[in-house]
Amino acid sequence: MAVDEHGHRVSSLTLDLDGTLLDTIPDLAAAANAMLAELGLPALDEADVAARVGLGIDKLVARCLAAVEADAPGASRRLAVALPRFRAHYAACNGRGTRIYPGVIATLAALEARGFRLACVTNKAAAFTLPLLARTGLARFFAVVIAGDTLAEKKPHPLPLLEACARLGTSAPDNAHVGDSHHDLAAARAAGCVAICVDYGYGPPVDARECDALVSAFPEILALVRPAR
Repeated sequence: MAVDEHGHRVSSLTLDLDGTLLDTIPDLAAAANAMLAELGLPALDEADVAARVGLGIDKLVARCLAAVEADAPGASRRLAVALPRFRAHYAACNGRGTRIYPGVIATLAALEARGFRLACVTNKAAAFTLPLLARTGLARFFAVVIAGDTLAEKKPHPLPLLEACARLGTSAPDNAHVGDSHHDLAAARAAGCVAICVDYGYGPPVDARECDALVSAFPEILALVRPAR
């Protein structure tokens, strides 16, 4: 991967979804609390749900159940019941309360205009990812979408990034991955991509020393990359 005073020279960017492009916590929290209510369990604050996002919906549901019912007997049976209920509630509200982070649409348009190839790589299942991209108007920017169930592995495994690069017709060293979590950072490092992180997402913050760049606003990415050609 080449870098100079004008930024990292790359051909493509792969971008995380939740916590990077979109604030999806309002919808995830609404679905989680509707599920918990059906099970006769107490609700969680949005911040509590946000702290449990990562590695897909199955993990989120399991973590939400554990948060309100730690070490209760029959947890595995409750998870089997809770998952389809969560999915039904989330399908109904997916995109309803989601917020696009400031500057995302203009920045994606600018990246596209500069000739970068763009892919969305998320751990969210395709059944929720594709409708969400369509409802928020972001689908048009992505030639490739790799969801959490597209492949046998998901982030932090490097396979989703490597597959996205292959489908874009580029290579990992010529790609910058942008995400908000340690899963994104680990996937980028394992794949050999430039690792750009945002500091406004979910979960434990990424240390600036661990990634190639840490930004506080999505438009700052424009100053960090330039076309390889």
